[in-house]
Amino acid sequence: MQYGLFTMPSHPPECGLFAGHRWDLQTLRWADELGFSEAWIGEHHTAPWEPHPSPDLLIAQSLMETRNIRLAPGGFLLPYHHPAELANRVAMLDHMAQGRLNFGVAASGLPSDWAMFNVDGNAGQHREMTREALDIILKLWTEETPFDYAGKYWKVTKTDLMLRTLRPHLRPFQKPYPPIGVAGVSKGSDTLKLAGEHGFLPMSLNLNPGYVASHWESVEEGARRTGRRPRRADWRLVREIFVADTDAEAWRLSVEGMMGRMMREYFLPLLTDVGVIQFLKHDPEIPDSDVTPEYCARHNWLIGSPATVVEKIERMFEEVGGFGALLLFCFDYSGNAEAWHQSMRLLAREVIPKVAHLVPREPAAAA
Repeated sequence: MQYGLFTMPSHPPECGLFAGHRWDLQTLRWADELGFSEAWIGEHHTAPWEPHPSPDLLIAQSLMETRNIRLAPGGFLLPYHHPAELANRVAMLDHMAQGRLNFGVAASGLPSDWAMFNVDGNAGQHREMTREALDIILKLWTEETPFDYAGKYWKVTKTDLMLRTLRPHLRPFQKPYPPIGVAGVSKGSDTLKLAGEHGFLPMSLNLNPGYVASHWESVEEGARRTGRRPRRADWRLVREIFVADTDAEAWRLSVEGMMGRMMREYFLPLLTDVGVIQFLKHDPEIPDSDVTPEYCARHNWLIGSPATVVEKIERMFEEVGGFGALLLFCFDYSGNAEAWHQSMRLLAREVIPKVAHLVPREPAAAA
């Protein structure tokens, strides 16, 4: 089992942008030193608790301060970028990374971001724009001949040679392009079907494990459309994790620390207001008001001593049917940095080696 991290990035509203950026850099340096295989960095524009509009800025700096970890936007919100410009920017970033870049894409889920960019998310426009933008980006990276793309949202032309010296020329370092990852939330997720269709890396965000098990059905449905065989080893699960010497200490540092505060003040109210709080419930009859940080710690989070977290990972692995990578959901513990560093250290050295035997069963190839 691989292990990485997923950061929104999250910081309390009183944290300055520069201070938050420094904490994110520190977390990525620790992850690299501890052998984390990858890190996914989100993009948001109107959430004070998720104050990072440009994941590539953090990635570019992190590339200079890490050696092995793969870095990725997790992901670029495609409705808010001109696909030709983003194709060129990601291609350049891939050359800077020299093979250490993944390319995460997403449709955007914050109504306040939709409003800022005048995107009708309620009607599904953000998903249509994501598919169209990604199609254009991949054509720019792979098509050898000139083309005109007249889409619903963008018109892009890849010209032939102009004025003897000018032509589109920027291609990714990795061939044909960096590994692409997409994240999903809902049952029947359109983005996870997209992952199945194209063979992209599917990611399930931090929801109740029983509910997340349904996500693989979306990946398989998309794969059937194009005759692909998806691999559970490619499936990433994002989880809240806090490891300490004892269960009691892990509870105190998570529920009573920044994990609990962020959930209480931001994430749980947000999920309630956008109507997806039920995805955190182990029982649909549970009232919304009962879904608290304490509830999540008991039913969804992977917190406790190393032995307890190992047991919880094994149980979750069986419940969802197997997956290939566990991604640590990050919080801003700059006020108690050693506790977070120690949790990452225990995860890497005391937990992951004990779940290395968990390898998902893949379906046999058709005769």
